[in-house]
Amino acid sequence: MEGKWSLKEIYNGFDDDKFKEDINKGKTIIEEFKVLANSSETLNDRELLEKYIKLTLKCNDVIGKAYEFCNLTYAVDTKDINAQRYMDVLENQLSSITEYDSKIKLQVGKVKNLEALVKESEIIKEHKFFIEEIINDVKYILSPEVENVIAKMKNTGSVAWAKLRDGETSVVKVKVNKNGKEEEIPLTVARNLAYDKSEEIRKKAYEAELQAYKSIDESVAAALNGIKGEVITVTSLRGYESPLQEALFSSRMSEKTLDALISAIEEYYPVFRKYLKRKGEILGHKNGLPFYDLFAPIGELTREIPFEEGKKIVLDNFYNFSTKLGDFAKNAMENQWIDVYPRDGKVGGAFCSTITSIKESRVMLNYGGNFTDVVTMAHELGHGYHGSVLKDETAINNEYPMPLAETASTFCETLLKTNMINTLPKEEALTVLEGEISDATQVILDIMSRFIFEKEVFEKRKEAALSVEELCNIMIEAQKATYGDGLDENYLHPYMWICKPHYYDGDYNFYNYPYAFGQLFAKGLYKLYEEKGEEFIEEYDKLLKSTGKMNIVDVGKTIGIDFEDKSFWITSLKAMEKDIDKFLELTEDLIK
Repeated sequence: MEGKWSLKEIYNGFDDDKFKEDINKGKTIIEEFKVLANSSETLNDRELLEKYIKLTLKCNDVIGKAYEFCNLTYAVDTKDINAQRYMDVLENQLSSITEYDSKIKLQVGKVKNLEALVKESEIIKEHKFFIEEIINDVKYILSPEVENVIAKMKNTGSVAWAKLRDGETSVVKVKVNKNGKEEEIPLTVARNLAYDKSEEIRKKAYEAELQAYKSIDESVAAALNGIKGEVITVTSLRGYESPLQEALFSSRMSEKTLDALISAIEEYYPVFRKYLKRKGEILGHKNGLPFYDLFAPIGELTREIPFEEGKKIVLDNFYNFSTKLGDFAKNAMENQWIDVYPRDGKVGGAFCSTITSIKESRVMLNYGGNFTDVVTMAHELGHGYHGSVLKDETAINNEYPMPLAETASTFCETLLKTNMINTLPKEEALTVLEGEISDATQVILDIMSRFIFEKEVFEKRKEAALSVEELCNIMIEAQKATYGDGLDENYLHPYMWICKPHYYDGDYNFYNYPYAFGQLFAKGLYKLYEEKGEEFIEEYDKLLKSTGKMNIVDVGKTIGIDFEDKSFWITSLKAMEKDIDKFLELTEDLIK
């Protein structure tokens, strides 16, 4: 069907014999893990590692593939009973494996002669980094019995809470008054009205959105408290000092890198606030920009961009960089890899999922015809391109950490926007420039407000569950800390904690700073592209290919970047400041 993705390449529905076969194979894989766990102490190191790697890959090809199918089905129809049911079945299978997997990992952690084994075995050589990570991780792995209990409890804990939040936000209706007529629209559609040309519509949509959250805020607050409480307990049991330490460890990121990143960003808060105040002045506001006008269009490129035209814009800009990137996007567009439009029961936002078992990706959008939707398409296809560069790697070596996950996507955004700023007529180029700065402001100021919010929630959640009022207050204070006088403090967004799904994954905490990392890393990469030209394209693919087999600092070294040096981040922020200075210059005569 037009605008909907095809999943038949994975399975022909829940009645497909192959799907049922894989569900049954999942039970066999549990037994295989059990056998390997029970014999792990008697095997020699080479046998243990080879068997474990092969079984892990098999698990991904069977259980991982089936789960991906359920997850993608659920994302576009949260009411699908089969998707819900089989996700539960597969989550139970994965949690049953956990006890045995932990026991095997504890044994793998004792391997002392990895360098010698790498010379003897091709499969161990290929997965050396994976084994090294287990050896380093072993100090945080609990006994198999405890790991098993945690995994099983999560299914009725953080996983269930996340589903509750997704369900609530996907079905809640927003009552918006448009042209004197009240309409009930999904939350995703209401949020797209933030980009409308009419200030009246933007403001009414914002007010109606905040009102709609009140019908679900108690249940979603319970979900957030449940998830964060679980995370605090589990990270403490494992021996981490905090959930942030665990997030950095899982991200393969050093604390020194995060400190350098945040220190540089804090230095540049005032620069982004100057942009916000100017935008407010252009729109006739005297006390900073109200939240409902954050995404108000500026300039002449305010018309609706149909999806077909949006596709062409993305393709032209991708081909301008490389044939390989353009061909990838064209293939995705022509073969129903993209689910395009918002609809009832479909989750909000956008994402890309790479299905390693079929070497393809699927992209979910909520395309509303705004320029920002075109940028989002480029962003998500960037994720997909990252997956395509890794398609000949095994599923294990496809696993890259959160900060690097945003690199290819943000680089593709930068390609698109930079080319358009340089080629469009002045009035339209201003719209793109403002959109680029607006996105950068989100990734710097808004992302930092989310980081501050999450850090504070974890601190307070140690003592007790937080009320809706407390959560809203923490969010407001976090927004004030980063946006400062750039926003009108009478029009902030206290419910952003309901709106953003990133807080509701018990396995991925602090999914905020990776966006800032990705944005600034992409800016640094684009600078290298400008300096090196064609030569950079091969280096770029090589860098993406390394992301599943190195820690973050070492990935940076492949292209001559030191992430622990604040000056690298300052260089990228200076490039953003240059854009803001240009915007201030171009809009001098637009102040009301």
